[in-house]
Amino acid sequence: MDVKEVLLPSIGVRYEFTTHDGDRVGIIARRGGDFEIVRYEREDPDRGQPVLHFTDEEADGVAQILGAPRIAERFTELTREVLGIDTAQVGIPPSSPYVDRPLGDTHARTRTGASIVAIVRNDEVLPSPGPADILRAHDVLVVIGTEKGIAGVEEIVDKG
Repeated sequence: MDVKEVLLPSIGVRYEFTTHDGDRVGIIARRGGDFEIVRYEREDPDRGQPVLHFTDEEADGVAQILGAPRIAERFTELTREVLGIDTAQVGIPPSSPYVDRPLGDTHARTRTGASIVAIVRNDEVLPSPGPADILRAHDVLVVIGTEKGIAGVEEIVDKG
């Protein structure tokens, strides 16, 4: 999908793309943190009709819904062929002892045998995170491993 980025002075940034049905869609990221989704009329491609408006918090929630499950779904498809290997999404609660600390501090792979293959933060995906990548509250870790290993990662991020 080709996404065009347009700077909107004093407003924010508009991201535009065309869907498989030929509809032109824009997502306006406002400087204040709000987001607006617009659909452009086919007859007048310069006229956008507002479809949805999200606060910053709502946009984060939508990004979590759309982002993390899709990544986990892709890994699930890959692991279906390997007996005993699963994928899961493990959230970092604000109370985790690893909030604002590097991923390497968890020693998750060494302690559990499970691999953290991505970190999903808001609408950003960090694939193949390294030990120096900092964990934040509400991050979602995409984990691949045995059921026991995944449960171990959950325990680590929860309690240390």
